[in-house]
Amino acid sequence: GPGRPAPARVFFALWPDAAGAADLARIAGEAARLCGGRATRQETLHLTLAFLGNLGVDRLSALAAAVDGLAAEAFDLALDHLGYWRHNRIVWAGGPLVPALGGLVAGLVDRLAAAGFVGPEKGRPFVPHVTLVRHADHACAPLPAIAPLVWPCREIVLVRSCLAQRGPAYQPL
Repeated sequence: GPGRPAPARVFFALWPDAAGAADLARIAGEAARLCGGRATRQETLHLTLAFLGNLGVDRLSALAAAVDGLAAEAFDLALDHLGYWRHNRIVWAGGPLVPALGGLVAGLVDRLAAAGFVGPEKGRPFVPHVTLVRHADHACAPLPAIAPLVWPCREIVLVRSCLAQRGPAYQPL
């Protein structure tokens, strides 16, 4: 309504480098051909660390401040298998939850909770994955094996998601 700040749909994520994004896009295209559905566009491939949903744009600076100075160990993310979630018809690439990634997610969730932002439920297991295909037509069993994809993770990104006809567009903040 009038006087209310415009909402921003936001999340924190890891973004692959150009080579990793190209490899993931290739795999997403192959999986979409196998399973049907819509492959994730290369420019939107990412690994979500914490989804916050809709926040007033007036709260974005406080959100950024909540995680300012978050110390985390740099690590390489390895995605080494494909999976399928029947309940939402998504094909994804996943990998092990390495200690550095687990520590990053725990630190991020703790800071978001301390600042009063709604984030992932504490204690809910974090499953590292990158969505490759949405609206897959069937379980695609068995999914093909993939060679491990590795990308260096050195920073997290706060992202604004703008929903559009052809799928979401992401704006790094």
